[in-house]
Amino acid sequence: MKVRDLRIAAVVSIAAVGLAVGSCSEQQSPRDWSEHAGGEWPMIEGDWGNSRFSTLDEITPSNVDQLGGAWVMEFEQGQSRATPVVYDGLMFLTAGPYVYALDPASGEVQWKYEPAIPATGLYKGVTLGEGLAFVGLSDSNVIALNQKTGELVWTHLVGDENAEESSTKAQSPTGQFISTAPAYADGVVIVPMVNGDYGVRGRVVGIDAKTGERLWTFFTIPGPGEFGHDTWSQDNDEWKKGGGGVWTTPSIDPELGLVYFGVGNPVPQWGGEARVGDNLFTESLVALDIKTGERRWHYQLVHHDIWETDIGTPPVFIEVERDGQMRKAIAVMRTTGELFMFDRATGEPVWPIEERPVPQKERVATAPTQPFPVGADQIGPRCVDPDSVPAGFELLCHFDPVDYDLPNTMYPINTTRAARMAYNPQTGHLYATASPAWPFWIRRFEDPKFFSAMGTAVPGTKTHGLIAAMDTQTNKIVWEHKMPYAIQNGSGFMATATGLLFHGEPDGSVQAFNAETGERLWHFQTGSAAEGAFMSFEADGEQYVALTASNALWTFKLNGEIGEREAPRPPPTETTWSGRIVPTAEITMAATIRDSGLGVLREAFEEYIFQPTRSRITVGENIVFTNTGHETHSAVAQDGSWRIGPIATGESRSISFDKPGTYTYICEEHPWTYGQLVVEE
Repeated sequence: MKVRDLRIAAVVSIAAVGLAVGSCSEQQSPRDWSEHAGGEWPMIEGDWGNSRFSTLDEITPSNVDQLGGAWVMEFEQGQSRATPVVYDGLMFLTAGPYVYALDPASGEVQWKYEPAIPATGLYKGVTLGEGLAFVGLSDSNVIALNQKTGELVWTHLVGDENAEESSTKAQSPTGQFISTAPAYADGVVIVPMVNGDYGVRGRVVGIDAKTGERLWTFFTIPGPGEFGHDTWSQDNDEWKKGGGGVWTTPSIDPELGLVYFGVGNPVPQWGGEARVGDNLFTESLVALDIKTGERRWHYQLVHHDIWETDIGTPPVFIEVERDGQMRKAIAVMRTTGELFMFDRATGEPVWPIEERPVPQKERVATAPTQPFPVGADQIGPRCVDPDSVPAGFELLCHFDPVDYDLPNTMYPINTTRAARMAYNPQTGHLYATASPAWPFWIRRFEDPKFFSAMGTAVPGTKTHGLIAAMDTQTNKIVWEHKMPYAIQNGSGFMATATGLLFHGEPDGSVQAFNAETGERLWHFQTGSAAEGAFMSFEADGEQYVALTASNALWTFKLNGEIGEREAPRPPPTETTWSGRIVPTAEITMAATIRDSGLGVLREAFEEYIFQPTRSRITVGENIVFTNTGHETHSAVAQDGSWRIGPIATGESRSISFDKPGTYTYICEEHPWTYGQLVVEE
């Protein structure tokens, strides 16, 4: 059956009519990608508005259970989470060290390119324009390849010059790399750069698509004399390494001549006292002029972030009715689970926003208020669920301060942190994935630049996922369902014109849901973590859906003949012990720990730690606990079978065991301090 392309009349481009995936067109300029994806899927998120919506209609709720594997491409090396793009008869993808062009009907490789610096990384991908394929690399270079041949046309360095001195490692030692596919419109390639946790100044760069010459640079951390510089401390130069990476592909409105992107967290991450002020443009939605890079408007969703609240979800174009008129808007989901909507041209909120007082801590220079959408629903809980964390911790809510005198606090860090949303223009609903139970031990030290994430693997911490539909006209949740695994930065959703939602799970299962209810209608086991984002395209008159699943690219069609694979070991829903078990009979209570998160080796004294955390002895061997800290400590088995202490500062105690066993133990005085002891024959 020929696939019918259900276009939305308001966004159909005349230039797009009649061009099929299998076309032999020699055109070098792209069609109008403001329309939603149909026979082709020409951008990472489907279209310029990041809607992740397909107008194809062959696969429906009534026949989706007939989907089977069409073809599978096993990657030669490495893995991928990149979304394939399909345009002008070819499918483009990054996986492992390679850039591929494939036949979309068969998966046969048409060409592949291996850069000197690999395009490795889970969130890579390809952007198309001017007959070229643009790819960001791990040393902050962007390359342009001929779409038909894979021949290298130009290379441009987005980061600082010293990034070129990096080795062939997957990530530059300076922390400068490109984590996502660039964007393209009107002859300009827009390349966002991230900085990890290395304290590099984030930026977005505009490059001439044909020549590779730089047109403009927008620094997400403004310098002296630039708008927003006064939102950083004026008595130090922390702005020079202020962070503000851009993690996702921007959205583009060519009619307005604007490109939009969300900005990540400031640096140092927890150390707010080092960078007093709101710290623009971190945690902001920013609109730039495509041709000049000039800022047109911005809105900051988190002032003076001290919780690493990246705006890591791609912003999505929507239409919202206000006062009887349809407004062209852009929606962005904050990590805390609230949806914000703005006029695309002006940045004016189309859903009202108010500044609300939040808890304060003077030492970390907390902002007095934070913005909230008025009367809107929130995906996920506001506070850490008591049932999701082990004993001994104090539980925080969003925007509660963290500081070095709070050694045992769990913060709800990852609700909707990096989830790709999908938008159905027929219903006005946005679909999001989340991890509403993701407690995170933010362990501050007196040094504001020490970034060690202590305690994130405390045994007994529980996680799960959530899928939800949000009505953009009311900012209310339509439905939501609990999912077994944490999925806030996984597959996300793809929506279709027939009312389906496609999603991949970290246990290897790919699924389709009824968009009206969230009911699961189909699932298929790929055999490996299916955390790439779905896309859809037409080839030889049939509709396909596809995604990357770790080390393979899977495509599906009705009556596909490739069957399911054996399920992999599922990811844990509760943390267990991880890391090396050290054979030793000597354990210290308190220790000096190291951190190189900002590119410089730092040390801090940790009072609340057993070092090593996991140890191994033999039956009959004495194990000695020595308190090298400033407070009294003890070691008590959780099953009550043994205890040692209390032990004063500078003192030691020993214990031996007459039979084998594995024990989790805590410090009774500080019950958030955990250790594991393995006793062997």
